[in-house]
Amino acid sequence: MDRRKFVGSFGLGLASTALVACGQKECSETTGDSQKQAGEKVKWKLVTSWPKNFPGLGSAPENLAKIVSAMTGGAFQIKVYGAGEIVDALEVFDAVSQGTSEMGHSAAYYWKGKMPASPFFTSVPFGLMASELNGWLHYGGGLEFWRRLYEPFGVLPAAGGNTGVQMGGWFNKKIDSLEDLKGLKMRIPGIAGEVFKALGGTPVALPGGEIFTSMQTGAIDATEWVGPYNDIAFGLHKVAKYYYYPGWHEPGPALEFLFNQDAYEKLPETYQAILTQACRAINQDMLDEYTYRNVAALAELEGQSEVSILAFPDDVMSGLKSASATILAEVGKSSDLAKQIYQSYMEYAGLVGQYSKISDKAYLQVR
Repeated sequence: MDRRKFVGSFGLGLASTALVACGQKECSETTGDSQKQAGEKVKWKLVTSWPKNFPGLGSAPENLAKIVSAMTGGAFQIKVYGAGEIVDALEVFDAVSQGTSEMGHSAAYYWKGKMPASPFFTSVPFGLMASELNGWLHYGGGLEFWRRLYEPFGVLPAAGGNTGVQMGGWFNKKIDSLEDLKGLKMRIPGIAGEVFKALGGTPVALPGGEIFTSMQTGAIDATEWVGPYNDIAFGLHKVAKYYYYPGWHEPGPALEFLFNQDAYEKLPETYQAILTQACRAINQDMLDEYTYRNVAALAELEGQSEVSILAFPDDVMSGLKSASATILAEVGKSSDLAKQIYQSYMEYAGLVGQYSKISDKAYLQVR
């Protein structure tokens, strides 16, 4: 298929999905005076934490830009910049907050130094899976908490994709017990990094683009990234032998779209509604892509004789889970808002866990 035709049909297809997702009440609120501004020319910058056009993570903001352009007849243009083109990978939040860029695409747990509770809006160890997290965000009050957390910084968040359950990571030595984690330097962000530290490891904060070289040079001994699809793209199987599962640290990590609140509020309401629904479309589309592409990528890795795909030993998982519960509870005490977020998240996790036992888990056991 001609690439231009594919891009056009993809953008319009997702645009249609977004319009269908737009409820009658939401859409009706964008009519009237705001419709008169529907053709207003707008140009935005969108900075990301990913290499330009990186598979999955990097293509999501590009796809959002296509949707917005298609739904506004080309009037609203968003130019996407990869990590390092305008700002570094871990400076996306500040760039959007300060108005250097009107929009960003990243992951909330990168900002835990500013807001200890932010990882709840990406992923927390032994927490919610993708569909469960989406339920909490969009119907359980999670998104409202997220907006309250970012409000002092002038940033408006929205869910911007999910990779599904990740892998546990790449290690340069076999992990037979909890003792084997001690002294390891591992690229692992968020609350999971604190868990790793509590068990004797050394967590290292690195953007994706620096992982391969850091593993190759021995600056780190292990790394988690995403899963087979993205891990192959970075060539991690070339610098480590042992590939562990499951991804206890990120069972359903959400990405985020960030908006500079002042810039967002200056938009015509029609454009605001388009952005809202485009984010919802991309949020689902990314999960669909990873669900499909991880399958082929895993098969490719299984065919590599030098790669060993292993489950974490039971005592390692038990130790990680125990440490995670302790640290999560401490995060929940970091502020009044953090306490509310923690209580809401954990209450929902308990309820949805009961349903998952007789739905997803029960079905997978008999399939």
